[in-house]
Amino acid sequence: MKILRWVPFFCFLSCAFAQQAPWGRADIPISSHDRVYAANQTSNTVSVIDPSTNQLLGVIRLGDPVPGALSPLYRGQLLVHGLGYSPDGKTLAVVAIASNSVTLIDTATNTVKKVIYVGRSPHEPFFTPDGRELWVAVRGEDYISIIDPVQMQEIRRMTVANGPGMTMFGPDGRYAFVCSSFTPELAVIDVASHQVIQRLPQASPFCPNIAVSPENDEVWITLKDVGKVQVYNAKPPFEQKALLDTGPITNHVNFVNNRNGKFAYVTIGGLSEVKVFRRGPTPQLVATIPVGDLPHGIWPSGDGSRVYVALENGVQAAVIDTLANQVVADVPIGQTSQALVYVPNAVPNGTGTENLVPLGEAGNTARLRLEAGGSALPDAQGSVAVNSLGLLDLVQIAAEGLTPKAQYQVYLAESDHVPFGQLEHLAVLKTNADGAGIVQAIGPLKTLAAGASSAPASSRRFMIVTDLKDASQVVLRQATVSHSP
Repeated sequence: MKILRWVPFFCFLSCAFAQQAPWGRADIPISSHDRVYAANQTSNTVSVIDPSTNQLLGVIRLGDPVPGALSPLYRGQLLVHGLGYSPDGKTLAVVAIASNSVTLIDTATNTVKKVIYVGRSPHEPFFTPDGRELWVAVRGEDYISIIDPVQMQEIRRMTVANGPGMTMFGPDGRYAFVCSSFTPELAVIDVASHQVIQRLPQASPFCPNIAVSPENDEVWITLKDVGKVQVYNAKPPFEQKALLDTGPITNHVNFVNNRNGKFAYVTIGGLSEVKVFRRGPTPQLVATIPVGDLPHGIWPSGDGSRVYVALENGVQAAVIDTLANQVVADVPIGQTSQALVYVPNAVPNGTGTENLVPLGEAGNTARLRLEAGGSALPDAQGSVAVNSLGLLDLVQIAAEGLTPKAQYQVYLAESDHVPFGQLEHLAVLKTNADGAGIVQAIGPLKTLAAGASSAPASSRRFMIVTDLKDASQVVLRQATVSHSP
């Protein structure tokens, strides 16, 4: 009798929750017509994945890799970072931070339709649910650039608080929510009138990402500087519903509905994991999924059965089975990946491989681990990606467990243990209020990545992180060396 009573209830849950973000649509089963896109900041490309096979099909090249992209006569896109897509899945919008651009791409053929230049340092783009407007958060200034996707040009600018990080819309298209990366304020905008109707306090100034639930009842924003997620009601009076402690370098958030319930998935960069919260009056942490180094962008499949996660320092996308909450595949995508989106039915016909090029040198990345260098900060740890740029390399360090709002020196050392030998200054690492930080440097760093293998012993270098003013106080040291597949 218990089984007979439970089965109808189980089906009721499954049917009731069968809609996915961001448009609140019913389930769309995974197929070869779908595409997953990841924005690769170092190589200035967009990776294209077929989710039916979890295979990388190739990349869309929008510019040259750093440092070639630093030429004064450079014409491509620089620091490819943000992604959004139209409701019909036919257009991908790609933001490049350093070239102040929004590139519109035809998803069926991977061709660039138009490059639109906006203000300083745009961050994330997204379309209104009716597809008539594309809103771009211009984070280096104080406005949203609104683009007509048919005319493919900017038609107006809407003033908001300084440093807008991202815009996301409720599925019904009535309200837009704009979080800020510089000002502790979430703006609620009436989409029809383009007017700010309410300003809500953020728990910290730095919000990079925002999502609205498919039921149009909740808004979740990530707060990267303090390792929290803030949850609001998506309808008036838009009150705060929860403030969750999530972990250092909390990056992106998205939603999944399946037969187990309604969930929010959050990438926690400093812990190399995705946290899963059951949504409800009081969100509950129900799973913690190890995924790899510095998870960043995250997006569900059209049916919510999979979640794709871009690993910024891991040069892969992790594929999560949302019923088991386990990683079931890893797909190579490129270096320093940022945003990631899943677009159902992006390629209605054909193979959808036109105008794609191989990953090439962008697949050449070595990964290092950093461990606590002493007893002063025993929980300190970090991940390092050494990305090949040809003759040079870009190293990105993500650390956590350090002193909040502090500065540290990053050195190349002759040895990986005391006394470390001669030190060569590489960068200054600054931590946020959560004791985490990310820093990059460019140079001939292959001897660092090679470790004990191919480099002559006399030229090997190891990474250490020390107190800013006292190089003898080592807080992080290089632990092991591993190479990406």
